[in-house]
Amino acid sequence: MQINVSARHGHLSAASQSKIAAKVSRLKRYFDRITALDVTVDLANTSLPAVEIIASAEQFHDLVSHETAPNLWRSIDGAVQKLEQQLRKHKEKVRDHKNVETVRRS
Repeated sequence: MQINVSARHGHLSAASQSKIAAKVSRLKRYFDRITALDVTVDLANTSLPAVEIIASAEQFHDLVSHETAPNLWRSIDGAVQKLEQQLRKHKEKVRDHKNVETVRRS
């Protein structure tokens, strides 16, 4: 899984980038077909940093989560939490779809 961390309108230290990559890498346990994670931190408004995470998966469209909070780490946690929810829902759909019996109506 490839993880890209970038900043818009500002700079993130190497330590912050590695912490963000570590938090985002946990998403792999929810859905193992994730191929890439792109994290963009928008620092245009320093009092409300925005975080966007785009997850690319095999044979599925990209999943996107956005979060804005007063603290950078709250923004990241919120965006990760939203993406976890999307991944869980997608995994349940895939798993349940295979087990559903088809019912014909006459």
